[in-house]
Amino acid sequence: MRAFQVRDFTTKPDIYDIPEPVPAPGEARVTIQACGLNFADLLMMKGRYQDTPKPPFTLGLEMAGTVESLGKDTTGPAPGARVAIYSGSGGLAEKGCFPVDRLVPIPDEMSFEHAAAFQIAYGTSHVALKHRARMQPGETLLVLGAAGGVGLTAVEIGKLMGATVIACARGADKLEVARQAGADHLIDAKTQDIRAEVKALGGADVVYDPVGGDQWEAAFRACKPEARLIPIGFASGEVPQIPANHMLVKNLTVLGLYWGGYLKFAPAVLTESMTELFQWYAEGKLRPHVSHVLPLDRAAEGLELLKSRKSTGKVVITP
Repeated sequence: MRAFQVRDFTTKPDIYDIPEPVPAPGEARVTIQACGLNFADLLMMKGRYQDTPKPPFTLGLEMAGTVESLGKDTTGPAPGARVAIYSGSGGLAEKGCFPVDRLVPIPDEMSFEHAAAFQIAYGTSHVALKHRARMQPGETLLVLGAAGGVGLTAVEIGKLMGATVIACARGADKLEVARQAGADHLIDAKTQDIRAEVKALGGADVVYDPVGGDQWEAAFRACKPEARLIPIGFASGEVPQIPANHMLVKNLTVLGLYWGGYLKFAPAVLTESMTELFQWYAEGKLRPHVSHVLPLDRAAEGLELLKSRKSTGKVVITP
């Protein structure tokens, strides 16, 4: 079978022919129909992600497909079941073997492309805003990178939770995507002063930041007293340094979030979150925005779309 693999951290990943995997006890073999790309894939390619496997490994953190078979003495979804999986790797391949406790049944009305674009982006935003920030109806939410994979879901979920949402993105096209997702106010990061614009709107109670760099600093300075800031990632390539003296003066709180980390110490947080999110999807309240669907032989192109910020929402690969 074909798989898009990292063989070492000094060369670019490529498609290789590898043996079909055999499920061990406790695992299911899945025919992969779609795999969502994430910024973490770009970090893994260079060995810079906190959970990077040892090479060789197959890229692709989250995927969706159909169960093909189960390992010996394993109880799990029956062959033919439609499932979504967060595995941390292995999604950019035609098949894969994954622990059965990572398989999540997906609603009948959900496409494989939507399922593959769903777990990390919506899960990250939901856990960030509800579990970490404890955001309340009527509060003001500032979303940086608001047209990206996670940022766009923060706009949607923020509106569902009753917030006034300020969306910040680069360029009119991306801002239009955020507006359609429910943003109340739009700020163009290329041409407008983020700090001044947010302060003119009364300031932010919650900041959701997958960008870092100068945008973090501007948002930090536009916060209301007792605001909560959530660093999600650093798409700018610059990890901001947090001035503790300014936190003290304005009684600010910075809340770190690594969504996948909950699998190790509090998996119920993710289970409860995903249950609510799938229910919202079934009720028509959420609709993943997928800007590109590409075949496996164009996986490198899909990753470049993320790197160059030319995509909106999610990029999905269909092995």
